[in-house]
Amino acid sequence: MKKSNDASIEDIINNLKHFLPSQAPLKDFIHHNTLHAFQISKFHDGLAQASEIFGWKTYLQLSEYRERYNENKISEKALDWVLENRSKDKSEWKQKLLIHEFNEHLEARIGRLRGLWRSEFKIDLDSMVHPILFRTISSYLDQGIAIWNFPVDKDGFLASLRKLERTTKTSFFKGDLAKQLLLNESIDITYLLEEIVGDERYFETYLFDQQFSHPGWSGIVAVIDNNPNALLDRKPIKLTELIHFELLLEIDVLNFHYGKAWPTIGHKAKDENIDLFSDVEKNEVLQTQAIWQDAMEITYYNEVLNGIQKKHRTVLQGKPSFQAIYCIDDRECSFRRYTEELAPTCITYGAAGFFNAEFYYQPIGSDFYTKVCPAPVTPKHLIREIGTKTKIQKDIHFNKYSQGLFTGWIISQFAGLWSGIQLAKSIIFPSQNASSVSSFKHMHKDSSLTIEHEGEFTKDGLQVGYTIEEMADRLEGLLRTVGMIENFAPLIYAIGHGSSSVNNTHYAGYDCGACSGRPGSVNARVICHIGNHPEVRKTLKERGILIPDETQFVGALHDTSRDEIAFYDEGVLTTENSILQQENKVIFANALDLNAKERSRRFVVMNNKRNAKKVHEEVKLRTVSLFEPRPELNHATNTLCIVGRRGMTKGLFLDRRAFLHSYDYTTDPDGNYLLGIMNAIAPVCGGINLEYYFSRVDNQNLGAGTKLPHNVMGLFGVANGID
Repeated sequence: MKKSNDASIEDIINNLKHFLPSQAPLKDFIHHNTLHAFQISKFHDGLAQASEIFGWKTYLQLSEYRERYNENKISEKALDWVLENRSKDKSEWKQKLLIHEFNEHLEARIGRLRGLWRSEFKIDLDSMVHPILFRTISSYLDQGIAIWNFPVDKDGFLASLRKLERTTKTSFFKGDLAKQLLLNESIDITYLLEEIVGDERYFETYLFDQQFSHPGWSGIVAVIDNNPNALLDRKPIKLTELIHFELLLEIDVLNFHYGKAWPTIGHKAKDENIDLFSDVEKNEVLQTQAIWQDAMEITYYNEVLNGIQKKHRTVLQGKPSFQAIYCIDDRECSFRRYTEELAPTCITYGAAGFFNAEFYYQPIGSDFYTKVCPAPVTPKHLIREIGTKTKIQKDIHFNKYSQGLFTGWIISQFAGLWSGIQLAKSIIFPSQNASSVSSFKHMHKDSSLTIEHEGEFTKDGLQVGYTIEEMADRLEGLLRTVGMIENFAPLIYAIGHGSSSVNNTHYAGYDCGACSGRPGSVNARVICHIGNHPEVRKTLKERGILIPDETQFVGALHDTSRDEIAFYDEGVLTTENSILQQENKVIFANALDLNAKERSRRFVVMNNKRNAKKVHEEVKLRTVSLFEPRPELNHATNTLCIVGRRGMTKGLFLDRRAFLHSYDYTTDPDGNYLLGIMNAIAPVCGGINLEYYFSRVDNQNLGAGTKLPHNVMGLFGVANGID
């Protein structure tokens, strides 16, 4: 056995983690920049590198750009401007852009070395290794689907496999060699690579090829490796353990086919297979696509800027009828617009949907905490739900007895017919059921929350609730950030958002990204409780923000798929404000009818020529329809993030494509609040925008493909049924 080169392997695996997908388990699905590994490069340079190394499509096809040019979605003026700034020979390049036929086929660097198994050795390792690898990982990480739990050892994945091999008569392997290597704890990855690859020059390339043959599985393991708390039911596992096990499975296949002596893949490799990350030279196809992309974006942004420039700005005179703080989410863009149309004297604001209140949330009856703030933030506070315990809706089909040998047979006999009837009913007459995901279920409307700190701390050091000073800090930060420091209305709303569906595995991606993929209802209630607290107001008065006694805060949640709204803690309102609240409810309801109708334009099978209320009813049916995998289109059309006073965009039709964050430069002379805004929204909004962009240009590799064949794996991820 050769001496292990642990430091080298460790560096390779750290580099591998950097390039693997970094998406968290389904419960924490939050949009991010798919090509985060290339963020250190300029945009077009990073796209060229990703295309050359991994074979991913990073632009639209040239035919699509040309079609948009012919439809005037790319203006000739913008195209000429880009050419003048990028190329010395404008006329030659313009001819190439418009009529030249390019070969757009991509030849990836990744996979070439691994491809030698098929081309030179006539053996398909993937088809022989992946089935058992995926099933083992899925069973090990299972979060509640499995009837029989995987025997997890506290020392991790490999320790669990070794225990099974020692204590059972069955084996993960066909032969004894791989089993012996597994049980020998002195064997490391370097040794296994020497047995399979041979030449250590190819180790990095081989590991990249191997892990990017299933980037989703490797990515989720890498995420859990870096953050074990990503799983509620913690399962210790490291990416090195997955690689170790996969190498053993490959050795088992090679041993089965060749006996104890097999040729290493390095024996057939050539020098060009070595370096995945050598410099990338942009070919003419990539240069052409980059020019088209810039021209398309400039065309669009010029249209938006022209609209902003020509818009007549108005300033509200007197006290507003009400004020409402929405999340910056692009789906709230049109809701704000309709609210302002129906209530011309109101003022709306945009802020990150956790409303500057970062904490963990523990629902009543739950053993686990849920983060409800931006993913990079680590809260030090816990808010518990108390007071009202709801009965969870159940379904006879979703219980462990339906999987038993005898009980399963009995249940299938009696419930099978009923199941068929229920399925037919749910298709013909969709309605909410036990499997529905509803944003309003995140927190009971009538429950209480432990918002004010009374000296309690959890075992792991979390402070339960906020002190008065901490509450004042959070409310002041929110109000100053959006520029709301005077001229307060009688009612101020904090409106979080969430989404409902019955057939969407990526449901967390439809909730609030600023709340770590959760509905913003708890945060809205918390910040409104803080705003109504007399001691907090006294502290804010000392800091220069005087909130009138008659002003009250009301929390709310907007369900973006159903276009419904729920209000919280209305019982604290004064008689005068209760009357105003009833009037405002009508305004919000009518605004949501109009919002649903506007959304319906993009739905293929929907007649949006009817009145708004009828269209709205059909929109709500989409959220409970089993055959509807996309009850809403989420951020699919996002293109903009605008930071500034509402007067700049109020009344401007932005087609639900803009993140809107409020900011008033006149209240921020040093720019500190602007810096905080940009630090928070740039990675979030940019990540959302780029994830949808890459999903559009390469849906199979950088998106999810079609949802129809997706199967949930262990409640932590999805895979295609054919996989």
